[in-house]
Amino acid sequence: MKLLFFDDFKLGVLKDDNVVGITHLVENIPHTHPQQLIAGLIENFEDYRDKIEHGVKGSDGYPITGVRVRPPLPKPANIDCMAVNYMEDGTRDEPAPINVFQKTPHAIIGPDDTMVLPDVPATIFEGEAELAIVIGKTATNVAEADAADYIFGYTNFIDGSARGLGGSSVFHAMKSRDTFAPIGPYIVTADEVPNPQNLQIKLWNNGDLKQNFNSDDMAHKIGRCIEYITAIHTLEAGDIVATGTNHRGLNSFQDGDVVELECEGLGRLRINVRDDLKRSWSRETRLDRQERGLEDSTPQLTGKYV
Repeated sequence: MKLLFFDDFKLGVLKDDNVVGITHLVENIPHTHPQQLIAGLIENFEDYRDKIEHGVKGSDGYPITGVRVRPPLPKPANIDCMAVNYMEDGTRDEPAPINVFQKTPHAIIGPDDTMVLPDVPATIFEGEAELAIVIGKTATNVAEADAADYIFGYTNFIDGSARGLGGSSVFHAMKSRDTFAPIGPYIVTADEVPNPQNLQIKLWNNGDLKQNFNSDDMAHKIGRCIEYITAIHTLEAGDIVATGTNHRGLNSFQDGDVVELECEGLGRLRINVRDDLKRSWSRETRLDRQERGLEDSTPQLTGKYV
């Protein structure tokens, strides 16, 4: 099943190319915010599945092109992101030590929303194509072997980054900024993703394919990620675990860009990028520069802080 929010955060299910509204079927779930509604549905999904499937079967719905699709998890309590979690197409000799950072819920945006590049002296702005796990129930000290029992589904995730900022809290300054966590367009339930460790992940910038890798290259697999995080703090229904990226295709995000991400089977997430300072960078990827023997980041070409 593919669950999404649309228009003024009505809850729906994607049926072919149409959206079928199901808010009336789950209205008894206590909530004052859309996140509470989707989290409550996730946590009690088996109690509602038959009712939802019956309701969707009996309705044609609305063409998805005629509605505004919203982020499927509007304000998750926890957004945990794996750092350096790929083997980079075999170019790493061994996995990096497992590492996690968090993003603020205010970083969440949805399809056709805009990532806003802030007025800070970043050396470059990038966005990482990632497969995100949606947690299905309260998870504390989960063993790797049991992790699948705590996964409700999956969605696309772009990890926005403002590289090169100094200070004592580098990851916080770089990653946890408003609009820096685009997700969507919907949540695909786990039963529709037979093997999340074998999904092709692609990111396009203005139609040019920049990232193209498979989740089988993940250094610390999904179960291990959940085990590690839940040994530190509890995850709850509707929380997100973003599983990291292959860095070789990372490229500059700039004003006016249209970025699209597609994790295999999870639909396509499209966002816009805005930079009021109109800064510019080369369009090289990290791999392009490495092949030329250049290990530093793509230099800024024009604008403030050049």
